[in-house]
Amino acid sequence: MYAIATGATIASGFFLLPGIAFAQAGPAMVLSYIVAAIPLFPALLSKAELSTAMPRAGGVYYFLDRSMGPLMGTIGGLGTWLALTFKAAFALVGIGAYAHLFLPQIQMLPLATGFAVLFGIINFLGAKKSGIIQAVFVIGLLLVVGWFVGTGIPSVNHANLAGIFSQEWGAVFATAGLVYVSYVGLTKIASISEEVKNPEKNIPLGMFLALGTALIIYVSGTYVMVGVIPAENLTNNITPVAAAADILVGKWGVIVVTIAAIFAFFSVANAGILSASRYPLAMSRDHLVPPLFRVLTKNQVPQNSIILTVIIIILGLILFDATKIAKLASSFQLLLFAMNCLAVIIMRESQIESYDPGFRSPLYPWMQIFGIIAPIWLIIEMGWLSIIFSTGIIAIGILWYYKYAQHRVVRDGAIYHILARLGERRFEGLDRELRGILKEKGLREEDPFDMVIASATIIDSNRKLSFEEVVHQAATRLSHRIPVAGKLLIEGFMQGTRVGATPLSHGAALPHLRLPNIDLPQMVIVRAHKGVLIEVEDEFLGENATKNVVYAFFFLVSPEKNPGQHLRILAQIAGHVDDDDFVHKWLAAGNEQELKEIMLRDDRYVSLVLSSESKSSPLIGHEIRKLNLPEGSLIALIHRHGEILIPKGKTVLKEGDRLTIIGYRNGIQQLYDRYTDHY
Repeated sequence: MYAIATGATIASGFFLLPGIAFAQAGPAMVLSYIVAAIPLFPALLSKAELSTAMPRAGGVYYFLDRSMGPLMGTIGGLGTWLALTFKAAFALVGIGAYAHLFLPQIQMLPLATGFAVLFGIINFLGAKKSGIIQAVFVIGLLLVVGWFVGTGIPSVNHANLAGIFSQEWGAVFATAGLVYVSYVGLTKIASISEEVKNPEKNIPLGMFLALGTALIIYVSGTYVMVGVIPAENLTNNITPVAAAADILVGKWGVIVVTIAAIFAFFSVANAGILSASRYPLAMSRDHLVPPLFRVLTKNQVPQNSIILTVIIIILGLILFDATKIAKLASSFQLLLFAMNCLAVIIMRESQIESYDPGFRSPLYPWMQIFGIIAPIWLIIEMGWLSIIFSTGIIAIGILWYYKYAQHRVVRDGAIYHILARLGERRFEGLDRELRGILKEKGLREEDPFDMVIASATIIDSNRKLSFEEVVHQAATRLSHRIPVAGKLLIEGFMQGTRVGATPLSHGAALPHLRLPNIDLPQMVIVRAHKGVLIEVEDEFLGENATKNVVYAFFFLVSPEKNPGQHLRILAQIAGHVDDDDFVHKWLAAGNEQELKEIMLRDDRYVSLVLSSESKSSPLIGHEIRKLNLPEGSLIALIHRHGEILIPKGKTVLKEGDRLTIIGYRNGIQQLYDRYTDHY
């Protein structure tokens, strides 16, 4: 993710734009790069939050659609797609500019067009393979840029920087809007978040590391260029790094930075097509554009979206010069980032419990309010071309929505959940969709799922029961563990079932409540051998919902203050019972220990049978409190002579004991390697 974000960022802003920026702001263009990063910061924080809550192809489009509805989603999707496409086109301009230094006979347009087609072909390989190519580009790029800055700083002529603070601030701000396109690549990974492994960790980390890298390189790099190149040679120079390298080390330096520049532009063009092509895919899934854009290859690549993106890049190269392409790419991206901050406000204020980001933006809502105002101000400072382009995209989006998409969409955004609090309507489908995303993302490291399962009370019944009897028994057991009367628990579970809030699938039901005045989640698990017939609507399981006999009940109560964790635990249980073989394994389990092990995560527990003839023999005869278990590991259950023992510190382990040990992934792997006879 860092490679994609960095590679999509360190190119045009470093190798192509400084000369154009210098023509507008003089040496103060160094400050313009810093100013341009300021409105980016709240947008970056907001996008990281939205991406970890909703890791879906389409990035900004998906966030705007789900927060403000399909009309805003249409505008955002079309605008972001065009902005990213123009940035890729701008990179191809850079390839032509630097190639022209050594091959002046080559015309830029055919060369740029050929590379647009080439990177379209590379993207047919899929995000993983194109990401490997991206990593190679980025490593070489950072090495060359580091050499350039290290060589250039000692040679800076500080007289060239004398006017850095005397330039009018209006020019500094207008130039900041121009160079804003330099940072757009930082958020490109949000558009491919659906293909990111562990998005809650990797997306924010990739964005923030890339931002730090970009800011250091832009400030130090432009400082060197201004300090080394005479003003008359830097103004409107579209190969400023080559000009500086020629002064610093001569012709061989020009060769090195030209190769690096071309590879950098390769990286941006590749990442641009990769991310931009996911917007038509996401919009097609939501019926906002024709279905041909959701056609995938065997590598799960949106082929028609890639083809259309490449065509638009080529048209941009034909119709616009470099400065106009940069302004067009920057202007609407600024507006989209403002809308991105607004989306966070709407999602949070909607109070949808299943909105559960792994990363939350700090200083809410002031960070988002600043992130809305600052980009709009920069667009105004950039001039009429930027204002007209942004307004035009909005108009096209509105027209397309009402002429094509409106009658095809049966969805509204989170904003209607805010209106619901004012007596208006809300769109329940969004809540279901977010719950489905929770199920896909799984648990967080801090979620006590395995402990909840291991400590759950088990009711194992061989007689015919009604649902009401099951609820009464579960509520009675729970009332012994939490400070809540059994009658209140019964009413809560029954009411949840009547209104369809009890998920049901594959022979399992998940009655659940959130309650005040409890600190930790608690659970009662019921196995009904003869089955119980109940009828409830689905909450998590969608097409898997059923009205067949139920053999497994998971009564969960959680603290009211932590709805996200409550829903993640339910989603994890739902993932287990989705297994087609679940009921067979459930009914075949021999005891309480085996029932619980069905539900535990495979990488978070190990089951050991102690034997003097196996690797587990060192555990026999020792008190549990004296064992040297990995940090975070806990013996949760002991099965001894047909009985289940609750382990205590003084419990002495004996030959034939079957232990269920839960813990962190690494610790469980250590126990598995140390005490099991695996081959």
